[in-house]
Amino acid sequence: MRVSSLPVIQKNLSRKRPSGRSIRSYWELYVMLLIPMLFLFVFKYGSYFGLATAFENYKILKGVFGSEWVWFDNFIKVFGHRRFGDALRNTVLLNVLDLVFSFPMPIILALLLNEIRQKSVKRVTQTMLYLPHFLSWVIVGAIAYQLFTYGSGVVNDIIERMGGDRVPFLQEDTLWLVSYVLIGVWQSMGWGTIIYLAAITSINPELYEAAVVDGANRWKQCLNVTLPSIKPTMVTLFIMRLGQLMGGSFERVIALKNVATNEFTYTIPVMVYDMGLQSGTSKIAQATALGLFQSVIGVLLVIGADYFVKSLGEDGLL
Repeated sequence: MRVSSLPVIQKNLSRKRPSGRSIRSYWELYVMLLIPMLFLFVFKYGSYFGLATAFENYKILKGVFGSEWVWFDNFIKVFGHRRFGDALRNTVLLNVLDLVFSFPMPIILALLLNEIRQKSVKRVTQTMLYLPHFLSWVIVGAIAYQLFTYGSGVVNDIIERMGGDRVPFLQEDTLWLVSYVLIGVWQSMGWGTIIYLAAITSINPELYEAAVVDGANRWKQCLNVTLPSIKPTMVTLFIMRLGQLMGGSFERVIALKNVATNEFTYTIPVMVYDMGLQSGTSKIAQATALGLFQSVIGVLLVIGADYFVKSLGEDGLL
């Protein structure tokens, strides 16, 4: 680049910077931007001060800064809780199963949708797949019980009319676990499919043309062009999913649990809810300690997975 062209470039860049006049012209948009920014700072960053209660004998009347410091006593009480082991086991079990079955499904669906050439069929299929993602778990849970409940579920009615026996899909622990995973796959696969389809559309068409010249059919094009091209997206989403391994969906468990299934429904988020809200104010500090433990493990998993991916020569998140 010639030195004489630098002033021209700097002049063009300076034109793109927002001036005071442009801010005054679009002040309504900047005011509207303040609302989500305020929400972000208050509920995402302002709440960090509340983490101090995990190390205190928190008294609601004394507040965060007036309560007595007990350091790691709350963590000792949480880890010694009679149901902490069950909550830890169930959380890891549910999320590992969810990762194994839910993670590859959007990839498979994106590859299948990419092969549909009829645009109208493709649009209808995409809409049907995306729709469950926008339903709350309260609605999904109600639909699940209408379909799979033992006494009056539509699916069991069909099975019985066909000469079979009713199946307790949501009233027996093992079947509840299978139903939990499958319902989660159905609800979440559409959103992941959008991301992978966006990654597929950004692939250079010349790669497919070169593969055709080499004699590759559609299956080999998928294996040798499409999958390697979307690999960075797959790695990024996988790392992000690992960060949720200690969390899981609180709403999903609450929406699908019932009094007949107790073996797998007590997870760490449910334990935090019981301690923090259902036990009054006496265990708020312990609930905060448990939530902090959950978040720290999630961060460590993300950092560890990112380091492992980079050691393999891939691009990570950090």
